[in-house]
Amino acid sequence: MKLERLISITYALLNHEVLSASELAEKYRVSQRTIYRDIEAICAAGIPVVSYQGVNGGYGIIKEYKMDKSLLGSNDIESLITLLRSTATVFKDDKTMDTLHRLQTIQNGADMPSLAMDLGSWRANNDDLYTLRSAITSRQAVRFEYINGKDERSFRTVEPVSLLFKYYAWFLHAYCKTRKDYRMFKLSRMVNLVVLPEVFHRNHTTPASELSVENNREEKLEDAVLHFAAGSCARAMDCFYAEDKRFNEDGSLTVRVVNPSGVDWLAATILSFGEDVEVLEPSSLRELVHAKIRKILMRYEKV
Repeated sequence: MKLERLISITYALLNHEVLSASELAEKYRVSQRTIYRDIEAICAAGIPVVSYQGVNGGYGIIKEYKMDKSLLGSNDIESLITLLRSTATVFKDDKTMDTLHRLQTIQNGADMPSLAMDLGSWRANNDDLYTLRSAITSRQAVRFEYINGKDERSFRTVEPVSLLFKYYAWFLHAYCKTRKDYRMFKLSRMVNLVVLPEVFHRNHTTPASELSVENNREEKLEDAVLHFAAGSCARAMDCFYAEDKRFNEDGSLTVRVVNPSGVDWLAATILSFGEDVEVLEPSSLRELVHAKIRKILMRYEKV
């Protein structure tokens, strides 16, 4: 209980110029003597609390310790807090949390945030992200086995530079000592990640924006029309949220996929719906899905 009060008093002092001992005692329903001891404990923790004499005197935190509210607008602060909170769900970063707490002290009001992101809610790669972030900070090389888009396996030793979230996936921007050039590696295709004791001193200046991200984009396919049975509409909308959609009277859903990114990706997505989807157009895609279904059936001839 005392710890919670100390933290609350600290934030109260950060949000106000001066607070008297009587105000604090009334707010926390304790004696002024208890407030004096709490202020001493806060000072002992390294937070610079100063006392002001006079009629309007009391306690406050020196201005140099606070962030200047005039530097950032309310929208700027909210955006920064949202970004820091989202990364805090992935990375165990005490400095980030400290910055987040200090930004919250200059946030006006207690309104609910208009935007929230939780990058850590999907737990895939979280351990590797933390490991790579630590390696980047300590400038240590890492080694892993990698499988590229052509299913080619190789062992890579790299100098990690930065992490990038793009195309709904995490990528590592690194200098590959095997290829002697900068590369982008998709974290979901990395296995057996190991941080090496080797510390690199190379000054990496090539930005991630200059490197292409392997995204398996194949030859263009003509628009596809898919019919989803009632009961599978929610998942179909998750998969094809940006496409043209039309609900039918029987509760089914028709989706027109404009300029699909790749035949294999689209066919695999269609097959994941099983009997709840039918390809209406084009005939080439319908034939491809039919051929894949026949191959699947051949694998399960013996049950």
